[in-house]
Amino acid sequence: MPETKEVWMIDYARTPFSRSRPKTPERDVFGEIRGDELLATLLMKFFDQKLADKGILKSDIDEATVGTAMGVYENWTYGGRLPLFLAKFPADTPGLFVDRQCGSAGSGMHVGIMEIMLGYSKCTLATGVEHMTRVSMQNDWVRPNLKMINKNSEWYRPEYDLLTTINMIQTAQKLYEQETPYFTKEDLDKFGVRSHNLTVKSQEENWFTSGVWGGEIIPIEAHAEGNVEEKMIVDKDMAARKSKLEVVSQLTRLSKPFYLKQNIYGEDIGGRSGYAEREGTKDGVITPGNSSPLNAGATAAVLMEAEEAKKRGLEPLAKIVSIGWAAVDPSVMGRGPVPATEMALKHAGMKAEDIDYWEINEAFCIVTLNCMRAFNIPEEKVNVMGGSTAIGHPLGSTMVRLPGTLARILRDKGAKYGLANACCGGGQGVAVLIENPDA
Repeated sequence: MPETKEVWMIDYARTPFSRSRPKTPERDVFGEIRGDELLATLLMKFFDQKLADKGILKSDIDEATVGTAMGVYENWTYGGRLPLFLAKFPADTPGLFVDRQCGSAGSGMHVGIMEIMLGYSKCTLATGVEHMTRVSMQNDWVRPNLKMINKNSEWYRPEYDLLTTINMIQTAQKLYEQETPYFTKEDLDKFGVRSHNLTVKSQEENWFTSGVWGGEIIPIEAHAEGNVEEKMIVDKDMAARKSKLEVVSQLTRLSKPFYLKQNIYGEDIGGRSGYAEREGTKDGVITPGNSSPLNAGATAAVLMEAEEAKKRGLEPLAKIVSIGWAAVDPSVMGRGPVPATEMALKHAGMKAEDIDYWEINEAFCIVTLNCMRAFNIPEEKVNVMGGSTAIGHPLGSTMVRLPGTLARILRDKGAKYGLANACCGGGQGVAVLIENPDA
């Protein structure tokens, strides 16, 4: 067995994340741009504007992965190849489409990392894209096998709560109730307010567009919100806004309670009456203020074998230390980051307290808070430039943003280790552990 190679993240870039509007597409500034075109635009600008100075060409890429959670209709990639064709990659650049839902781009990154570690590739490209205006989660091209809930079918599977599993909002509600009494709705709302205000502050300080390694956002020409005829350069994430707890706490509740009789620890939590007594209502706790919005956006990161990078005179944005993935009960998919993180830490021979900064995806704030509690992580180490509640969560692309943003945070803070993770629809989790070699 050959000795494993060291892997570096050489550079990372993304588009701004727009605010998706499936019912009113003209309100999405990217509403007139297909998802594959958005990714192709990012890749062309990435190679022309950032990677050219490093001497990295499209022909250097030994494998390109494309992560997308909704790989249907316009998002069909023909095995990852169509976005590469649009971005003018050579015909001999291999492509790979990856779907692990919200972890898709991260699992694509895993593939590239392992190829380099084992000596099969020297340079790989991990990308992700999602356009939740043009290919929304509710469409005619996604058809779960509902025989699983038909008691008269041979495919009936009562051990899986399918209706909860495919409703992400309800998986977050169930996780919240299972973790009673450790969290309150106010905890979720406060974390959402924190995320928005940190993101707005980061935007005001131009952190995402300048500073460490020249920023991560590459501006995209699109149109003004509500006016497709008015061209506009989009250079920041569109969902973030200054927030106050008293406003966020009053937002519409999107989820419905399960009225669980016991929490996951076997403690009596009172069912229907207990829920109403605790919450002061019979409504759920998940709202637009404590969960991520719908978004469109694309991400990309270049990975290279360390010795190859040294020959080229390149420095790493970050060193890849370890990766992790895991599966959990799909009806509480938000638990996925915990075992995925445990895998990454175990293979690195590290503990949670060794990690200086974390990027834990805020698909729902309860997911982030649950992971923080599982590893006893202080709030000041988590999502310090804001999280997906405000920045946005274009599903399949997020798990390139998280380690990419985290690499810049480590550089900015002079810190050594960082871990990025995300939950995934269907009950999974992914993680990437990175190091700032200059710390």
